[in-house]
This record gives sequence, structure tokens and C-alpha cells, in this order.
Amino acid sequence: MPADSPFDVWQLVAIAAALGWASGIRLYAVLFIVGGLGYLGWVPLPGGLSVLTHPFVLAASGFMFAVEFFADKIPGVDTVWDAIQTFVRIPAGAALAASVFGDGSAAAALAAAILGGTLAAGSHFTKAGSRMAINTSPEPFSNWAASFGEDLAVGVVLWLAWEHPYVALAVLLLLVLLMIWLVPKLVRLIGRMFDRVAGLGGVRSDMTGGPRGGSPT
Repeated sequence: MPADSPFDVWQLVAIAAALGWASGIRLYAVLFIVGGLGYLGWVPLPGGLSVLTHPFVLAASGFMFAVEFFADKIPGVDTVWDAIQTFVRIPAGAALAASVFGDGSAAAALAAAILGGTLAAGSHFTKAGSRMAINTSPEPFSNWAASFGEDLAVGVVLWLAWEHPYVALAVLLLLVLLMIWLVPKLVRLIGRMFDRVAGLGGVRSDMTGGPRGGSPT
């Protein structure tokens, strides 16, 4: 870390962790908001994050931010979107976290990438699993509440990382503990949902005399 850096080590860790966790939920919002604030000079950006302020990057992240904002508010569409973004959010979270230590050693950047990628994976799968469960409800209001709640949580965690890094680390620790507690429950719930759907399919097959195209014996 350069001697004239405005960040201490723990704040860099907090920013890397916050970027990783937030990327698993709202990657394009993270890219656009952090890049926009850095472009306006409202917040300093450490390491390699200055690339987010480039107009081309801002245009691309802003467009995808708008797409994701609306896709995430539509029940069913949000689940498909989450499935696609599995291949984007996790490596992007690792890359953003590593970029925080872009001016430091390769070991620090690699450690940050491991931290950011792990947090992105945890938050992404928790979000995706929660949405699958919420989408079993026929009304859209619970989906909207969850989506706007995620928007707010991402904004708060990022703000804390820059303004109150120790508080951000404490909040992220609580969120990790919550994910560890919640993910197994979501896995069991989703498993029961698929079993129920498979059971209904079996009942329909029995009622029609076997699989389509076959003949009863």
C-alpha cells in the first residue's frame, strides 16, 4: 500500500469484503455506483478500482444496472436472471476485491480475491435460494419487498465500508453467520419443492395411464 494512500489496511479489507458480498446480490449496481461516485470525486477509490470511473465502463454498468433493477422485480424472471448471473457475479466479486489491493502485493490481491469470491458466492446463492422460495407465493409484493430490501442492504454495506469500516466488517460477519444458518434451510426447502413437483407429475402420469405415447397394460 502506498505511503500516501488515504486507506489503512483494515479499511481496504472492509471495502474488498463489502464489494465481494454486494457483488453477489447487485453486481451492476456496485459497478455503477462505486464508479460514479469515484468519477464525481465524492469518494476515493483504492487500487485498481479507478477503472470503474471510465466513461465506457460507466455506460455499460449503468445500462446493465437498469436491466437488472427491473428484471429483479419480476417474479420468475428474477430466478432466471439469478441462474444466468451465477457465472458472472462470483468471478466479478473476486476480481473487484482483488482490485482493491491492486497497488499492493500479489499475495494481498490473491487473498482478497479468495475473500471476495467466497462472499459473492455465499450472498448470491442465499439470494437466489430465497427468491425461489418467495416466488412460490402468487402475489408479487413479497418479491418487491425482498428486492428493494436487497437494494437498501447493498447501499448501506458499501457506505459503511467507506465511512465506518470496522462497523462494516462487524455487519458482514453477522451476514456471513446468517448465510451459514440460512443456506441449509433453503436447500431443504427447495428440495421439498422439487419433490412435490415431481410427485404431482407422477400422479398425473398415473391418472392418464402412463407416460405420454404409451398404452396402459
